[in-house]
Amino acid sequence: MMIFDYMEKYDFEQLLFNYDDTSGLKALICIHNTILGPALGGTRMWAYETEEDAIEDVFRLARGMTYKAAVAGLNLGGGKGVVIGDPKKEKSEELWRSFGRFVQSLNGRYITAKDVGTDHRDMNYVSMETDYVVGLIETSGDPSPFTANGVWHGMQACAEKIYGSRQLKGKKVAVQGVGNVGYHLVKHLVKDEGAEVTVTDIDPEQMRKVVDEFGVKTVKPEEIYSVDMDIFAPCALGGVLNDETIARLKCRIIAGGANNVLAEERHGDDIDKKGIVYAPDYVINAGGLINVADELRQYNKERALQSVAGIYDRVMKVLNIAERDNITTVKAADRMAEERIEKIARIRSSHIPP
Repeated sequence: MMIFDYMEKYDFEQLLFNYDDTSGLKALICIHNTILGPALGGTRMWAYETEEDAIEDVFRLARGMTYKAAVAGLNLGGGKGVVIGDPKKEKSEELWRSFGRFVQSLNGRYITAKDVGTDHRDMNYVSMETDYVVGLIETSGDPSPFTANGVWHGMQACAEKIYGSRQLKGKKVAVQGVGNVGYHLVKHLVKDEGAEVTVTDIDPEQMRKVVDEFGVKTVKPEEIYSVDMDIFAPCALGGVLNDETIARLKCRIIAGGANNVLAEERHGDDIDKKGIVYAPDYVINAGGLINVADELRQYNKERALQSVAGIYDRVMKVLNIAERDNITTVKAADRMAEERIEKIARIRSSHIPP
C-alpha cells in the first residue's frame, strides 16, 4: 500500500503508529477528517494477518466514521483505533493504559470507545490515562444495544420502501454475526416484530446463546448467503459483500450493523443491479455513535434513544434520493455526508478571535 497516495486520495489527516515495549502494544490511530469536530470512533482489537491489513482496516473504518457522523447530524469528525493482537489472549492493564496515553497525547483530536474485540474493562483502563474516552459503564454504557436499535429502525424504513409497511412480522431475516450488536438485533426481530430469523456466527457459544433465548434457526457461516430470506443483516466484520457472495444472495433488502460491508465500492452497483435495496452501513449503524456522542453534552438516555430512532428518517431520505436521482444508495448517502461537511467547512472559513 502506498500510504500517502491513499491519504491524498481520500483526504486523510493523520495516521499514527503507536508502540510500547513494556506492554507489547502495537496500535494504529487514524484521523480522517475533523471539519465538523473532534474525531470519534471506537478502538478495535484484532489478530490481523499482516500489518498492511491493519492499516487498510483502520483507514476504511476512520473514513466510515466521518461519513457516519456527518449523515447522523453530529458535530464530530471520523477516526478509529486499531490494536494488533488476539483479544482473547493478549489483553492486559498495561496494554490499555499505554494506549490511553497515546490517545491523551492527541489532546482531544481523537475520542475513543469500545469496538470489536474490546469491552468495558479495557476502556476503563484506557480512561485511567485519558479524558478522551466515551461509552464507559458509569456514563452511557454499552453502545451495542443502541446500534442494534438503529439498525432495526433502518430496516423498517427499507421494508416500508419495498413492501409498503414498516412491519417485519413474518419476514425472513438472515443475521450474520450474533455478537453484541447482532444479539440485540435478533432480540428486536423476534420479540418486537415476530420475524423468522436465521443466524450464523464463527463463535459456537454465541450461536447457542441466541438459539436458547430466541429459538432461531442456524446455518454454517459459509451458508448464510444462500438461505431463503427477505432481508440480509450483516453484523460481523466488513468486506463480506463481494463478487461471489452477492451472486448468491436471495433477498430484497440488505440492512445490518457491520461496518464497510462492501468489499469494493463497485459492489454497491452490483447490489443495485440485482434489485436489492441496500441501507448504507454508516447510515443505518450510527446508533452506537449517536448514543456515546450524547455524553459530550451531559448524557440523557431518552434523548439518545429519540435521536437513534431518527435513523428511520435518514435511511428513508437516502432511499428517496437514490430513487429520485437514479443513483445507488451508496452514492446518495455519500452525497448527503459530503454536502454537509462542505457547507460547514464554508461557514467556518472566516476567522473568529478566541
